[in-house]
Amino acid sequence: MFNQFKSYIENELSFLQDSRCLVAISGGIDSVVLAHLCQMLDIDFALAHCNFNLRGEESNADEEFVLNLGEELDAEVFVQNFDTQEYADENKLSIQMAARELRYHWFDELAAQLEFDCILTAHHADDNLETFLINFLRGTGLNGLTGIPEIKNNVVRPLLHFSRFEIEAFAMEHQIRWREDSSNSARKYLRNKLRHDVVPVLKEINPQLLDSFQNTLSYLNDTADIVDESLNAVAKRAIVDINDKGITYKVSEFKKVNNSKAYLFEMFKDFGFTEWKDMVALLDAETGKFVKSATHRLIKHREYLILSEINQESQNTESLPVSEALNSIDTPLGSLSFEKVDRYEDNSRNTIFVDFQNLKFPLEFRLWKTGDEFYPLGMKGKKKVSKYLKDEKLSPLEKEQIWVLTSEDKIIWIAGMRADNRFIVTDQTQQILKIELH
Repeated sequence: MFNQFKSYIENELSFLQDSRCLVAISGGIDSVVLAHLCQMLDIDFALAHCNFNLRGEESNADEEFVLNLGEELDAEVFVQNFDTQEYADENKLSIQMAARELRYHWFDELAAQLEFDCILTAHHADDNLETFLINFLRGTGLNGLTGIPEIKNNVVRPLLHFSRFEIEAFAMEHQIRWREDSSNSARKYLRNKLRHDVVPVLKEINPQLLDSFQNTLSYLNDTADIVDESLNAVAKRAIVDINDKGITYKVSEFKKVNNSKAYLFEMFKDFGFTEWKDMVALLDAETGKFVKSATHRLIKHREYLILSEINQESQNTESLPVSEALNSIDTPLGSLSFEKVDRYEDNSRNTIFVDFQNLKFPLEFRLWKTGDEFYPLGMKGKKKVSKYLKDEKLSPLEKEQIWVLTSEDKIIWIAGMRADNRFIVTDQTQQILKIELH
Protein backbone atom coordinates (compact mmCIF):
# COMPACT_ATOMS: atom_id res chain seq x y z
CA MET A 1 0.00 0.00 0.00
CA PHE A 2 2.84 2.40 0.76
CA ASN A 3 4.11 2.40 -2.82
CA GLN A 4 0.60 2.99 -4.14
CA PHE A 5 0.06 5.80 -1.64
CA LYS A 6 3.42 7.38 -2.50
CA SER A 7 2.64 7.23 -6.23
CA TYR A 8 -0.85 8.68 -5.68
CA ILE A 9 0.48 11.61 -3.64
CA GLU A 10 3.21 12.37 -6.20
CA ASN A 11 0.84 12.21 -9.18
CA GLU A 12 -2.49 13.48 -7.82
CA LEU A 13 -1.86 15.39 -4.58
CA SER A 14 1.72 16.60 -5.02
CA PHE A 15 0.94 19.92 -3.31
CA LEU A 16 0.85 18.05 0.03
CA GLN A 17 4.61 17.53 -0.19
CA ASP A 18 5.11 21.30 0.11
CA SER A 19 2.27 21.95 2.57
CA ARG A 20 1.98 22.19 6.32
CA CYS A 21 -0.69 19.63 7.18
CA LEU A 22 -2.95 19.03 10.18
CA VAL A 23 -3.92 15.36 10.47
CA ALA A 24 -7.29 14.78 12.15
CA ILE A 25 -6.65 11.80 14.38
CA SER A 26 -9.07 9.84 16.55
CA GLY A 27 -6.69 7.03 17.50
CA GLY A 28 -8.56 4.57 15.27
CA ILE A 29 -6.83 2.49 12.62
CA ASP A 30 -7.63 4.77 9.65
CA SER A 31 -6.22 8.01 11.06
CA VAL A 32 -3.26 6.26 12.73
CA VAL A 33 -2.27 4.65 9.41
CA LEU A 34 -2.61 8.04 7.68
CA ALA A 35 -0.27 9.59 10.26
CA HIS A 36 2.31 6.82 9.73
CA LEU A 37 2.10 7.23 5.94
CA CYS A 38 2.65 10.98 6.25
CA GLN A 39 5.74 10.37 8.38
CA MET A 40 7.09 7.80 5.91
CA LEU A 41 6.70 10.35 3.09
CA ASP A 42 8.31 13.15 5.12
CA ILE A 43 5.19 15.29 4.90
CA ASP A 44 5.23 18.22 7.33
CA PHE A 45 2.34 17.45 9.68
CA ALA A 46 0.93 17.80 13.19
CA LEU A 47 -1.85 15.81 14.87
CA ALA A 48 -5.22 17.21 16.03
CA HIS A 49 -7.33 15.11 18.40
CA CYS A 50 -10.86 15.78 19.65
CA ASN A 51 -11.90 14.33 23.02
CA PHE A 52 -15.70 14.41 22.84
CA ASN A 53 -16.04 13.05 26.41
CA LEU A 54 -18.75 10.59 25.37
CA ARG A 55 -17.17 7.31 26.46
CA GLY A 56 -15.72 8.08 29.88
CA GLU A 57 -12.30 6.56 30.50
CA GLU A 58 -12.23 5.15 26.99
CA SER A 59 -12.21 8.71 25.58
CA ASN A 60 -9.39 9.69 27.96
CA ALA A 61 -7.42 6.60 26.96
CA ASP A 62 -7.78 7.58 23.30
CA GLU A 63 -6.35 11.01 24.12
CA GLU A 64 -3.40 9.46 25.98
CA PHE A 65 -2.77 7.11 23.05
CA VAL A 66 -2.63 10.03 20.59
CA LEU A 67 -0.22 11.96 22.81
CA ASN A 68 2.09 8.92 22.89
CA LEU A 69 1.73 8.48 19.13
CA GLY A 70 2.86 12.07 18.66
CA GLU A 71 6.05 11.30 20.57
CA GLU A 72 6.58 8.13 18.53
CA LEU A 73 6.19 9.99 15.22
CA ASP A 74 7.98 13.12 16.47
CA ALA A 75 4.87 15.17 15.60
CA GLU A 76 3.27 18.04 17.48
CA VAL A 77 -0.12 17.14 19.00
CA PHE A 78 -3.09 19.42 19.62
CA VAL A 79 -5.94 18.21 21.83
CA GLN A 80 -9.33 19.83 22.41
CA ASN A 81 -11.94 18.65 24.94
CA PHE A 82 -15.64 19.16 24.20
CA ASP A 83 -18.86 18.81 26.18
CA THR A 84 -20.53 17.23 23.15
CA GLN A 85 -23.76 16.27 24.89
CA GLU A 86 -24.35 19.83 26.09
CA TYR A 87 -23.63 21.24 22.62
CA ALA A 88 -26.01 18.71 21.05
CA ASP A 89 -28.79 19.60 23.50
CA GLU A 90 -28.33 23.36 23.09
CA ASN A 91 -28.36 23.17 19.29
CA LYS A 92 -30.92 20.34 19.00
CA LEU A 93 -28.52 18.10 17.09
CA SER A 94 -27.79 14.40 17.10
CA ILE A 95 -24.59 13.43 18.90
CA GLN A 96 -22.97 12.55 15.58
CA MET A 97 -23.86 15.90 13.98
CA ALA A 98 -22.79 17.80 17.10
CA ALA A 99 -19.41 16.03 17.09
CA ARG A 100 -18.97 16.78 13.40
CA GLU A 101 -19.68 20.50 13.84
CA LEU A 102 -17.39 20.78 16.86
CA ARG A 103 -14.62 18.87 15.11
CA TYR A 104 -14.55 20.86 11.89
CA HIS A 105 -15.02 24.25 13.58
CA TRP A 106 -12.00 23.55 15.75
CA PHE A 107 -9.92 22.24 12.85
CA ASP A 108 -10.69 25.41 10.87
CA GLU A 109 -9.77 27.65 13.81
CA LEU A 110 -6.56 25.74 14.44
CA ALA A 111 -5.55 25.83 10.77
CA ALA A 112 -6.21 29.57 10.54
CA GLN A 113 -4.43 30.48 13.79
CA LEU A 114 -1.34 28.32 13.22
CA GLU A 115 -1.23 28.67 9.42
CA PHE A 116 -1.72 25.05 8.40
CA ASP A 117 -2.29 24.75 4.65
CA CYS A 118 -4.39 21.57 4.72
CA ILE A 119 -6.50 19.48 7.06
CA LEU A 120 -6.09 15.76 6.30
CA THR A 121 -8.84 13.30 7.22
CA ALA A 122 -8.68 9.52 6.89
CA HIS A 123 -11.90 8.83 5.00
CA HIS A 124 -11.43 5.81 2.72
CA ALA A 125 -13.29 3.97 -0.05
CA ASP A 126 -15.55 2.04 2.34
CA ASP A 127 -16.56 5.28 4.08
CA ASN A 128 -17.43 6.67 0.67
CA LEU A 129 -19.67 3.70 -0.12
CA GLU A 130 -21.42 3.95 3.26
CA THR A 131 -22.07 7.68 2.77
CA PHE A 132 -23.51 6.98 -0.68
CA LEU A 133 -25.87 4.36 0.77
CA ILE A 134 -26.93 6.65 3.64
CA ASN A 135 -27.80 9.46 1.22
CA PHE A 136 -29.57 7.04 -1.09
CA LEU A 137 -31.71 5.63 1.74
CA ARG A 138 -32.63 9.08 3.07
CA GLY A 139 -33.42 10.47 -0.36
CA THR A 140 -31.14 12.92 -2.16
CA GLY A 141 -30.41 14.71 -5.40
CA LEU A 142 -27.55 13.97 -7.76
CA ASN A 143 -24.96 15.73 -5.61
CA GLY A 144 -25.74 13.41 -2.70
CA LEU A 145 -24.75 10.46 -4.90
CA THR A 146 -21.41 11.79 -6.16
CA GLY A 147 -19.48 10.70 -3.08
CA ILE A 148 -17.25 12.38 -0.51
CA PRO A 149 -15.10 15.02 -2.23
CA GLU A 150 -11.39 14.28 -2.14
CA ILE A 151 -10.62 18.00 -1.80
CA LYS A 152 -13.04 20.57 -0.39
CA ASN A 153 -11.65 23.96 0.53
CA ASN A 154 -8.64 23.12 2.71
CA VAL A 155 -9.79 19.59 3.66
CA VAL A 156 -8.00 16.77 1.81
CA ARG A 157 -8.79 13.05 2.02
CA PRO A 158 -5.74 11.21 0.62
CA LEU A 159 -7.00 7.71 1.54
CA LEU A 160 -10.28 7.99 -0.36
CA HIS A 161 -9.15 5.54 -3.06
CA PHE A 162 -7.93 2.91 -0.60
CA SER A 163 -10.15 0.26 1.01
CA ARG A 164 -10.53 -0.63 4.68
CA PHE A 165 -8.98 -4.03 3.83
CA GLU A 166 -5.83 -2.37 2.41
CA ILE A 167 -5.52 -0.11 5.46
CA GLU A 168 -5.86 -3.03 7.87
CA ALA A 169 -3.30 -5.07 5.90
CA PHE A 170 -0.83 -2.15 6.03
CA ALA A 171 -1.29 -1.79 9.78
CA MET A 172 -0.71 -5.51 10.37
CA GLU A 173 2.34 -5.58 8.09
CA HIS A 174 3.99 -2.66 9.92
CA GLN A 175 2.80 -3.76 13.39
CA ILE A 176 0.99 -0.48 13.94
CA ARG A 177 -1.05 -0.16 17.10
CA TRP A 178 -4.39 1.65 17.22
CA ARG A 179 -7.43 2.13 19.41
CA GLU A 180 -10.79 0.44 18.85
CA ASP A 181 -13.81 2.69 19.38
CA SER A 182 -16.49 0.59 21.08
CA SER A 183 -19.24 2.76 19.55
CA ASN A 184 -18.24 1.52 16.08
CA SER A 185 -19.96 -1.79 16.82
CA ALA A 186 -23.22 -0.23 18.05
CA ARG A 187 -26.02 -1.05 15.59
CA LYS A 188 -28.08 1.98 16.72
CA TYR A 189 -26.20 4.11 14.18
CA LEU A 190 -27.26 3.74 10.54
CA ARG A 191 -23.67 3.81 9.31
CA ASN A 192 -22.76 0.89 11.57
CA LYS A 193 -25.79 -1.11 10.43
CA LEU A 194 -24.70 -0.65 6.83
CA ARG A 195 -21.06 -1.40 7.64
CA HIS A 196 -21.71 -4.62 9.54
CA ASP A 197 -24.95 -5.97 8.04
CA VAL A 198 -25.43 -4.61 4.51
CA VAL A 199 -22.04 -3.95 2.89
CA PRO A 200 -20.69 -7.47 3.62
CA VAL A 201 -23.69 -8.95 1.78
CA LEU A 202 -23.11 -6.61 -1.16
CA LYS A 203 -19.44 -7.61 -1.27
CA GLU A 204 -20.43 -11.26 -1.19
CA ILE A 205 -22.68 -10.67 -4.21
CA ASN A 206 -19.99 -8.63 -5.98
CA PRO A 207 -16.42 -9.16 -4.71
CA GLN A 208 -15.34 -6.19 -6.86
CA LEU A 209 -17.93 -3.94 -5.25
CA LEU A 210 -15.59 -1.03 -4.44
CA ASP A 211 -14.16 -1.01 -7.98
CA SER A 212 -17.67 -1.03 -9.46
CA PHE A 213 -18.66 1.72 -7.04
CA GLN A 214 -15.71 3.90 -8.08
CA ASN A 215 -16.79 3.53 -11.72
CA THR A 216 -20.35 4.51 -10.79
CA LEU A 217 -19.09 7.59 -8.93
CA SER A 218 -17.04 8.57 -11.96
CA TYR A 219 -20.11 8.35 -14.24
CA LEU A 220 -22.27 10.28 -11.75
CA ASN A 221 -19.67 13.03 -11.42
CA ASP A 222 -19.52 13.31 -15.22
CA THR A 223 -23.30 13.70 -15.25
CA ALA A 224 -23.09 16.28 -12.46
CA ASP A 225 -20.71 18.32 -14.63
CA ILE A 226 -23.29 18.37 -17.41
CA VAL A 227 -26.00 19.43 -14.95
CA ASP A 228 -23.78 22.22 -13.62
CA GLU A 229 -23.12 23.47 -17.14
CA SER A 230 -26.85 23.63 -17.92
CA LEU A 231 -27.60 25.20 -14.53
CA ASN A 232 -24.97 27.89 -15.03
CA ALA A 233 -26.47 28.74 -18.42
CA VAL A 234 -29.94 29.20 -16.91
CA ALA A 235 -28.54 31.20 -13.99
CA LYS A 236 -26.69 33.50 -16.37
CA ARG A 237 -29.97 34.27 -18.19
CA ALA A 238 -32.12 34.45 -15.05
CA ILE A 239 -30.05 36.62 -12.71
CA VAL A 240 -30.66 40.31 -13.38
CA ASP A 241 -29.20 41.88 -10.25
CA ILE A 242 -26.94 41.06 -7.31
CA ASN A 243 -26.59 43.57 -4.49
CA ASP A 244 -26.33 43.76 -0.72
CA LYS A 245 -30.06 43.07 -0.40
CA GLY A 246 -30.05 39.82 -2.37
CA ILE A 247 -30.15 38.23 -5.81
CA THR A 248 -32.94 38.93 -8.29
CA TYR A 249 -34.03 36.31 -10.85
CA LYS A 250 -36.39 36.55 -13.84
CA VAL A 251 -39.36 34.21 -13.35
CA SER A 252 -39.70 33.76 -17.12
CA GLU A 253 -36.37 31.91 -17.34
CA PHE A 254 -37.56 29.22 -14.94
CA LYS A 255 -40.79 28.84 -16.88
CA LYS A 256 -38.91 28.29 -20.15
CA VAL A 257 -37.12 25.12 -19.02
CA ASN A 258 -38.71 21.66 -19.22
CA ASN A 259 -38.48 20.89 -15.50
CA SER A 260 -38.80 24.04 -13.40
CA LYS A 261 -38.75 22.12 -10.12
CA ALA A 262 -35.41 20.51 -10.94
CA TYR A 263 -33.80 23.83 -11.78
CA LEU A 264 -35.24 25.52 -8.70
CA PHE A 265 -33.93 22.65 -6.56
CA GLU A 266 -30.41 22.84 -7.99
CA MET A 267 -30.37 26.65 -7.89
CA PHE A 268 -31.57 27.08 -4.30
CA LYS A 269 -30.82 23.82 -2.44
CA ASP A 270 -27.77 25.27 -0.68
CA PHE A 271 -29.92 27.94 1.00
CA GLY A 272 -31.83 25.47 3.19
CA PHE A 273 -35.14 25.33 1.28
CA THR A 274 -37.14 22.11 1.47
CA GLU A 275 -40.68 22.96 0.31
CA TRP A 276 -40.11 22.46 -3.40
CA LYS A 277 -43.80 22.34 -4.39
CA ASP A 278 -44.24 25.75 -2.77
CA MET A 279 -41.15 26.97 -4.64
CA VAL A 280 -42.68 25.96 -7.97
CA ALA A 281 -46.01 27.58 -7.00
CA LEU A 282 -44.10 30.80 -6.36
CA LEU A 283 -43.54 31.18 -10.11
CA ASP A 284 -47.27 31.92 -10.61
CA ALA A 285 -47.94 33.50 -7.21
CA GLU A 286 -48.96 37.10 -6.64
CA THR A 287 -46.48 39.75 -5.53
CA GLY A 288 -45.49 39.46 -1.89
CA LYS A 289 -45.75 35.67 -1.58
CA PHE A 290 -42.60 34.02 -0.30
CA VAL A 291 -41.01 30.76 0.86
CA LYS A 292 -38.65 30.70 3.85
CA SER A 293 -35.84 28.49 5.05
CA ALA A 294 -34.03 28.88 8.37
CA THR A 295 -31.58 31.33 6.82
CA HIS A 296 -33.07 32.66 3.57
CA ARG A 297 -36.27 33.80 1.90
CA LEU A 298 -37.38 33.70 -1.72
CA ILE A 299 -39.93 36.42 -2.47
CA LYS A 300 -42.13 36.87 -5.55
CA HIS A 301 -42.11 40.48 -6.74
CA ARG A 302 -43.94 41.10 -10.02
CA GLU A 303 -41.98 39.14 -12.65
CA TYR A 304 -39.05 38.41 -10.39
CA LEU A 305 -37.91 36.16 -7.56
CA ILE A 306 -35.70 37.83 -4.95
CA LEU A 307 -33.43 35.66 -2.81
CA SER A 308 -32.35 37.31 0.43
CA GLU A 309 -30.70 36.33 3.67
CA ILE A 310 -32.98 36.64 6.67
CA ASN A 311 -31.72 39.65 8.58
CA GLN A 312 -31.29 38.36 12.12
CA GLU A 313 -30.08 41.77 13.28
CA SER A 314 -33.31 43.46 12.19
CA GLN A 315 -35.40 40.63 13.65
CA ASN A 316 -33.66 40.83 17.02
CA THR A 317 -33.64 44.67 17.12
CA GLU A 318 -37.08 45.89 16.15
CA SER A 319 -36.80 49.24 17.97
CA LEU A 320 -34.18 51.52 19.48
CA PRO A 321 -34.77 54.31 22.04
CA VAL A 322 -33.45 57.85 21.57
CA SER A 323 -32.99 59.80 24.79
CA GLU A 324 -33.02 63.58 25.17
CA ALA A 325 -29.23 63.39 25.53
CA LEU A 326 -29.27 63.04 21.73
CA ASN A 327 -26.34 60.67 21.45
CA SER A 328 -25.83 59.15 18.02
CA ILE A 329 -27.02 55.54 17.82
CA ASP A 330 -26.00 52.61 15.66
CA THR A 331 -28.87 51.10 13.70
CA PRO A 332 -29.23 48.34 11.09
CA LEU A 333 -29.33 51.15 8.48
CA GLY A 334 -26.22 52.94 9.72
CA SER A 335 -25.40 55.58 12.31
CA LEU A 336 -28.22 57.96 13.26
CA SER A 337 -26.93 61.30 14.58
CA PHE A 338 -28.68 64.24 16.27
CA GLU A 339 -27.33 67.78 16.42
CA LYS A 340 -28.85 71.11 17.47
CA VAL A 341 -28.04 73.72 14.82
CA ASP A 342 -28.62 77.46 14.32
CA ARG A 343 -29.99 77.25 10.79
CA TYR A 344 -31.52 74.70 8.52
CA GLU A 345 -31.25 73.62 4.90
CA ASP A 346 -33.59 71.73 2.63
CA ASN A 347 -34.42 68.24 3.82
CA SER A 348 -32.90 65.38 1.84
CA ARG A 349 -33.41 61.64 1.88
CA ASN A 350 -30.74 61.13 4.56
CA THR A 351 -30.91 64.47 6.44
CA ILE A 352 -33.90 66.26 7.96
CA PHE A 353 -34.38 69.37 10.12
CA VAL A 354 -37.17 69.36 12.71
CA ASP A 355 -38.61 71.62 15.39
CA PHE A 356 -37.06 70.40 18.64
CA GLN A 357 -39.93 71.81 20.74
CA ASN A 358 -42.42 69.50 18.99
CA LEU A 359 -40.60 66.35 20.09
CA LYS A 360 -41.57 64.28 23.11
CA PHE A 361 -38.75 62.11 24.47
CA PRO A 362 -37.75 59.38 24.43
CA LEU A 363 -38.03 59.05 20.67
CA GLU A 364 -38.18 55.60 19.11
CA PHE A 365 -36.44 54.33 16.00
CA ARG A 366 -38.29 51.20 14.88
CA LEU A 367 -39.39 49.09 11.96
CA TRP A 368 -42.61 50.39 10.38
CA LYS A 369 -45.73 48.37 11.03
CA THR A 370 -49.14 47.81 9.50
CA GLY A 371 -51.48 50.69 10.36
CA ASP A 372 -48.75 53.33 10.52
CA GLU A 373 -49.78 56.72 9.08
CA PHE A 374 -47.88 59.93 8.45
CA TYR A 375 -48.25 63.35 6.87
CA PRO A 376 -45.77 63.36 3.96
CA LEU A 377 -43.71 66.54 3.66
CA GLY A 378 -44.93 68.61 0.74
CA MET A 379 -48.37 66.94 0.59
CA LYS A 380 -51.73 67.75 2.14
CA GLY A 381 -53.30 65.29 4.51
CA LYS A 382 -52.13 61.93 5.80
CA LYS A 383 -51.19 58.70 4.10
CA LYS A 384 -50.77 55.08 5.11
CA VAL A 385 -47.10 54.13 5.20
CA SER A 386 -47.98 50.91 3.39
CA LYS A 387 -49.57 52.92 0.55
CA TYR A 388 -46.61 55.29 0.41
CA LEU A 389 -44.13 52.39 0.11
CA LYS A 390 -46.28 50.78 -2.57
CA ASP A 391 -46.35 54.04 -4.54
CA GLU A 392 -42.56 54.17 -4.24
CA LYS A 393 -42.56 50.75 -5.96
CA LEU A 394 -40.49 49.06 -3.26
CA SER A 395 -40.14 45.31 -3.36
CA PRO A 396 -41.43 43.24 -0.40
CA LEU A 397 -37.83 42.79 0.73
CA GLU A 398 -37.12 46.53 0.62
CA LYS A 399 -40.32 47.26 2.55
CA GLU A 400 -39.14 45.00 5.37
CA GLN A 401 -36.01 47.13 5.82
CA ILE A 402 -37.89 50.43 6.30
CA TRP A 403 -37.43 52.11 9.68
CA VAL A 404 -39.26 55.10 11.11
CA LEU A 405 -38.36 57.66 13.76
CA THR A 406 -41.30 58.45 16.04
CA SER A 407 -42.34 60.74 18.87
CA GLU A 408 -45.18 59.34 20.99
CA ASP A 409 -45.72 56.91 18.08
CA LYS A 410 -46.18 59.82 15.65
CA ILE A 411 -43.87 59.40 12.68
CA ILE A 412 -41.21 62.11 12.39
CA TRP A 413 -39.39 60.54 9.48
CA ILE A 414 -39.45 57.48 7.26
CA ALA A 415 -35.69 57.07 7.47
CA GLY A 416 -33.89 57.69 4.23
CA MET A 417 -37.13 58.60 2.43
CA ARG A 418 -39.62 61.24 3.64
CA ALA A 419 -40.12 63.55 6.62
CA ASP A 420 -43.46 64.32 8.27
CA ASN A 421 -45.15 67.73 7.95
CA ARG A 422 -46.02 67.88 11.66
CA PHE A 423 -42.42 68.33 12.80
CA ILE A 424 -40.99 70.67 10.15
CA VAL A 425 -39.14 73.87 10.96
CA THR A 426 -41.32 77.03 10.76
CA ASP A 427 -40.88 80.75 11.43
CA GLN A 428 -41.91 80.09 15.04
CA THR A 429 -39.25 77.43 15.60
CA GLN A 430 -36.83 78.32 18.40
CA GLN A 431 -34.58 75.25 18.39
CA ILE A 432 -33.64 73.32 15.26
CA LEU A 433 -32.60 69.67 15.40
CA LYS A 434 -30.64 68.16 12.55
CA ILE A 435 -31.13 64.40 12.20
CA GLU A 436 -28.86 62.55 9.80
CA LEU A 437 -28.50 58.94 8.73
CA HIS A 438 -24.91 58.05 7.84
